[in-house]
Amino acid sequence: MAHDNSPVKPTEAELTLLNVLWKMGPATVRQVHDVVSATQKTGYTTVLKILQIMHEKTLVIRDESNRAHVYAAANSQTHTQTSLIRDLISKAFGGSTSKLVMRAIDDSTSTQEINDIRQLLNSLEKQ
Repeated sequence: MAHDNSPVKPTEAELTLLNVLWKMGPATVRQVHDVVSATQKTGYTTVLKILQIMHEKTLVIRDESNRAHVYAAANSQTHTQTSLIRDLISKAFGGSTSKLVMRAIDDSTSTQEINDIRQLLNSLEKQ
């Protein structure tokens, strides 16, 4: 049940929960809270409220067939990342993908990352 072309952009807190759902798959509030609370101090009710808001915003879907509701990301990780990148390119880089790439690649880019980027560019050129 993907919501393609959704103008809704997740907040930082929502992205944290989406990353958990993308990694785990469908999960209860308790399961999501257990993962999040391992790395940051977050209350169960906070996770519940954020998931409820995300459901209203159509960022997640909710299975209410059991006592404990099960949440799942409404869109794939790739779809969401692509949407966020397009928005960033439009707003911060005047629509220029090359400006984004040039800003992203700096002295902190590892040799392995540069090789991965080079392989991607080579494969795109062959298409």
